Amino acid sequence: MKMTPAFRSALYEGRVTHRRLLPVEHALEYRVFSLFLDLDELPRLDAALRRFSRGKFNLYGFHDGDHGVGHPTDLAAHIRDAALKFGLDASGPLELLCYPRILGYVFNPIAVYFLHDQSGAPSAVLYEVSSTFGERHSYLIPVREEGPIFRQVADKRLHVSPFMEMDMRYYFRVQRPSEQAHILIRETRRDDDEQKTVLNAAFQGTRVELSDSALVSAFCRFPLMTLKVIAGIHVEAVRLLGKGMRLRAGDPAPETPITLVSPATVSQ
Repeated sequence: MKMTPAFRSALYEGRVTHRRLLPVEHALEYRVFSLFLDLDELPRLDAALRRFSRGKFNLYGFHDGDHGVGHPTDLAAHIRDAALKFGLDASGPLELLCYPRILGYVFNPIAVYFLHDQSGAPSAVLYEVSSTFGERHSYLIPVREEGPIFRQVADKRLHVSPFMEMDMRYYFRVQRPSEQAHILIRETRRDDDEQKTVLNAAFQGTRVELSDSALVSAFCRFPLMTLKVIAGIHVEAVRLLGKGMRLRAGDPAPETPITLVSPATVSQ
């Protein structure tokens, strides 16, 4: 008989892969894990887990101010209010796939929110992209597909990689985490009226039930993972420079923190 999980939130252990195709080829692969949070469950997690805290230092932590527009409390209310202003119902479950703070440090190149309406049906996906320059921007895309996989598109608004132009487009293929989590991102640029793939990035992970023992085990197998994420970004940058890549200037971050992507553009 299958036991009911103690929490809706979970860990997902797996790998991140990047493969750059243009203008030079470059590939990387890292073992990582992500925290999948039901944001309404945060008070319960904070109370029940000894190795996880909300807003306080611990082996693992989650600070609301690390996301959204940096408000120190109630990230869920911020996301729901933002969705409502765009005419979207996010009153149902609100879930976030992200890296946790580990011993007080975190950097999330991308965090993905799964928004649901009052009936529990998926209403939108929000992709929160952060740069190493301390800037952040989010793409809110309504769900117009049935089934567990969402295929969505957004034009780039935030200068993230110093090796990438701004005139780019993201193609997302996302499966809402269940036993497996899959996030695929294809970044393209327009050349001669054709979208050419510049970069493919992916995360694939397997669900692990959330508990203190699982958190300690993950720390032992992925020690100081979040610090390694930012270190890895800089190591790969040095390698790209060695392959002849040059730094490119970008536009300032948009004044509005969230871009609503029109459903008319959500196609591939």
